[in-house]
Amino acid sequence: MTQQEKAERFQALHQRPRAFVIPNPWDAGSARVLAFAGFEALATTSSGFAYARGKQDYGITRDELLAHIRELSAVTDLPISADLENGFGADPETCAETIRLAADAGAVGGSIEDASGDPAHPIYRIEHAAERVRAAAEAARALGFPFMLTARTEIYLHGRPDLDEAIRRLQAFEQAGADVLFAPGVTNRDEIDAMVRAINRPVNVLAGIPLGLTVNDLANIGVKRISIGGALCRVAVGALHRAARELHDHGTFDFLEDAIPSRQLNPMLL
Repeated sequence: MTQQEKAERFQALHQRPRAFVIPNPWDAGSARVLAFAGFEALATTSSGFAYARGKQDYGITRDELLAHIRELSAVTDLPISADLENGFGADPETCAETIRLAADAGAVGGSIEDASGDPAHPIYRIEHAAERVRAAAEAARALGFPFMLTARTEIYLHGRPDLDEAIRRLQAFEQAGADVLFAPGVTNRDEIDAMVRAINRPVNVLAGIPLGLTVNDLANIGVKRISIGGALCRVAVGALHRAARELHDHGTFDFLEDAIPSRQLNPMLL
């Protein structure tokens, strides 16, 4: 399947009446397992990929991420959207360059967030954040295929759970040209509903235990896309950690009861 075809398929998913789930693989094997499970698109996870590389979240370089996108694009025909963190630079042109490089690596969508990485000033001013999104959107429009740009506000993840501010930022990003809007950390049903009503583009919601809502619940609210970030990677690492503790502390092998048989796993990796 060509990149153009993947891009058109990914765009169409956002135009359907109901929500779709876009899970987040962290390596080639997990991407193939998720594709085998029947999902229609995949998104990278910056945290999951970092953990798989033995690094902390936000510990990967842009070059590492681009290689990761190329690897995932090579093992599945599913559309790939990339978690591009804050674009790997504060200035708008770097965000634009990151979009172009991600597309060259095989992505047909990608996200730019308003977190600066500076502990003293963790969130960019709304005007600067919008300029960064505008530059990314212009780069996306110049690609020749419908690259779905997601703009994220990280204020909830940085101790600023202000719904009004989140909506203002997402509206500014919408006006700057973003195709999808995303405020990770918003988990309250009423807040999600207010966010969806205030925005005229598809909204992505990050699922998680505090959310307490199902895919159907979110679809009924009007959410178009549901991702899970690094959760699947953390589930896998959690199972590894529990097995390691059992083996080391107790010398038992009960954890093997949960292992997927090779005869079941092998067909998923064809």
